[in-house]
Amino acid sequence: MDHPYTLGIEEEYFVFRRRNGTAQEVMSTRFFEEARQALGQQVTRELLQSQIEIATSPCCHIEDAGLQLVGCRQALQDLAFKHGLGIIAAATHPSAAWADQYPTRASRYGKVEQDLQMLARRKMICGMHVHVEVPKEQSRIELMIRILPFLPLLLALSTSSPFWQGRRTGLMGYRQNVYAELPRSGLPDLFRDEQDYRSYVDTLVASHAIDDASFLWWVIRPSSHLPTLELRITDVCTNVEHGLAIAALYRSLVRHLCRKPALNRGLTSAGRAIVEENKWRAQRYGIHGLLIDLHTGEARGVAGLLTELLDLVWEDAELLGCSEQAAAAQMILRTGTSADRQLAVHAERLAAGASHEEAVHAVVDWLADQTAAPLAAPMATGG
Repeated sequence: MDHPYTLGIEEEYFVFRRRNGTAQEVMSTRFFEEARQALGQQVTRELLQSQIEIATSPCCHIEDAGLQLVGCRQALQDLAFKHGLGIIAAATHPSAAWADQYPTRASRYGKVEQDLQMLARRKMICGMHVHVEVPKEQSRIELMIRILPFLPLLLALSTSSPFWQGRRTGLMGYRQNVYAELPRSGLPDLFRDEQDYRSYVDTLVASHAIDDASFLWWVIRPSSHLPTLELRITDVCTNVEHGLAIAALYRSLVRHLCRKPALNRGLTSAGRAIVEENKWRAQRYGIHGLLIDLHTGEARGVAGLLTELLDLVWEDAELLGCSEQAAAAQMILRTGTSADRQLAVHAERLAAGASHEEAVHAVVDWLADQTAAPLAAPMATGG
């Protein structure tokens, strides 16, 4: 294969107190130091002290990324347990109140907090970011625009944020609603080319609006320090295999679009607006909603769109060695997303006579158990 399309995955988690399920507003110094000793640079702090982030190394084989994710999750959960804490992979903590959170005191985060003010403390959300290396001759800006129509489907498959501050939101993916408060978030504009994009970034930097392009928080963006296109729209997946399935689909899509330069070329403002509508539908209904087909105008179910996407990228997935993981996305439709399961656990506890608060606590316990669960089948490296 001419290019490896190397990928890396970043995941953000909440740290919580096991005795009552509430968020740990102040990061335990000993816990974080032990995590650093165990995982090195793979673990970092996040904007809020109640969050922690892990990142895989760049991987040619998705099995390697899967083993790293599971290893990091299990190591963090084991270390947290020693301190009466736990971690959960969910895009919103089911009961945490944003007003009780404390920002991390680090140089970059201090600047973000100063700039965003209250919005920084309200950013009580966790996502999964997938980096895929793009060939040098391929414009990442053009690729970013052409891949937009596929992003709502990936969001629907990832939804893990049906609760906010102890309440059911009625949405399957509430995280994007919180993110929408931030400047330079949401869908990127329809930049004509690399020069058009660079003019935008240079203007913001020259006017001291941002330090660099890493302060662009779109749902997808060209990395400012890596030769990658970074997927940012997805909720963090509680089930690590769901996350790997989405990462495999995204990686395969990047390769497919590089091979098929006419696909989605010339996306219009109307097309971008339809993508925005589909993004809302994915937030609201998850895998149970209907998304608008940009080519036919027809509202279609997620199952049919996923089948079509798998057919589209199957050759790419096979050549990248991630067809098994990509096909596992269909498992999400059968078993439900994390949001589906969280709501089911909550409803089951209420039906058994638990109070609302007890039912929410049960959701946190379920999330903790599932976050550090092993893969369903051993993954061999290589191949």
